[in-house]
Amino acid sequence: FVYHGWGKITNPGGGAMMGLSSTVWLVVGLLEAGGGLLVLAGGFLPDLVTRIGGVMLVIPMLGAISMVHWGRWSFVPSETHPMGGMEFQVTLLLLALFFALVGNTVGSAARE
Repeated sequence: FVYHGWGKITNPGGGAMMGLSSTVWLVVGLLEAGGGLLVLAGGFLPDLVTRIGGVMLVIPMLGAISMVHWGRWSFVPSETHPMGGMEFQVTLLLLALFFALVGNTVGSAARE
């Protein structure tokens, strides 16, 4: 997420190929990069940091699935879906939802 978000931040005109304004493209990049950094930092910081990062990642994943990958399940590219289907993106969406709902508290009772 951090890598793809940074690519959007440093190339604000990249969204034109998808019909997105540079402002929307930048916001998506900030959500991806910021959310990814918060999830990573959440392992060392309070639970709320991980949850906020997860919420930030849910938003661009819903957009990616609905705008690019919807209509095909398999991640293998095809003529109708040159970027592949939504299989991998749904997995990332579920991971982001997990972090948003559960945070970094999994197994914390066992560590105490």
